[in-house]
Amino acid sequence: MNKAQLVEAIADKLGGRQQAADAVDAVLDAIVRAVVAGDRVSVTGFGSFEKVDRPARYARNPQTGERVRVKKTSVPRFRAGQGFKDLVSGSKKLPKHDVAVKKAPKGSLSGGPSTRTTAKAAAKKAAAKKAVAKKTTAAKTAAAKKAAAKKTTAAKKTTAAAKKTTAAAAKKTAAAAKKTAPAKKATAKKAPAKKTTARKTTAKKTTARKK
Repeated sequence: MNKAQLVEAIADKLGGRQQAADAVDAVLDAIVRAVVAGDRVSVTGFGSFEKVDRPARYARNPQTGERVRVKKTSVPRFRAGQGFKDLVSGSKKLPKHDVAVKKAPKGSLSGGPSTRTTAKAAAKKAAAKKAVAKKTTAAKTAAAKKAAAKKTTAAKKTTAAAKKTTAAAAKKTAAAAKKTAPAKKATAKKAPAKKTTARKTTAKKTTARKK
């Protein structure tokens, strides 16, 4: 059975071929979009459609036997429900005057949110998380910059104070050196007077011997 035959099979129940074609297209489109988005579509008694990720692997070319690298990919998967399996295996008989797939329980078709609504809500939450993360990162960066600026300013002030202290100590040392220099000169001038006195004493001793 192809799509056209499927439409013909349900046309009488939906009131016409066009209505049946629109219904089939709408159902298939909803399933495909949900699976592509990563959602799991489950129909009780029929089966479930889901997206499966396959990691990168090596495979064999059936014609040449050559080993080929296969990239990571995602594939759709359909798993038949237990009711579907039982009907195919023959453990259960197809109902003649009722649908083969179990009907959904009362109230279940209007309770849950649609797939599109759920996807939009998830996208909004992700965007909000990204915005909060960006704001937090910006705040941390600004705080780090302020702290670094404060440290740099404190280091500059400390260096300037050290330079002033060193300059003052150098001035004091120079002033002390100036005061010490005249004293040394005065001491040097008094020294020749001692030598003259010594010569006079020698002269006196010489005169005494001559007598």
